[in-house]
Amino acid sequence: MSKYDKLWDYIARQTGDSLTLSFQEVGTIAGVPIDHSFLNYKKELIPRGWEVGKISLKAETVTFHHTEKES
Repeated sequence: MSKYDKLWDYIARQTGDSLTLSFQEVGTIAGVPIDHSFLNYKKELIPRGWEVGKISLKAETVTFHHTEKES
């Protein structure tokens, strides 16, 4: 089980083409604060039909995009 499974489940339930969450929202949903290891875990989202798009350190946000084709 991944430490970001709660976040991936949340994102997979969303509708629309994209979703932007603050670092604080990511931490609250995931139950763990976002850290550098997030970059290693982001590929786990792809089989759920979403991918991590832009990570803005300045705005402290992460944008997720719905992929065209779900695996």
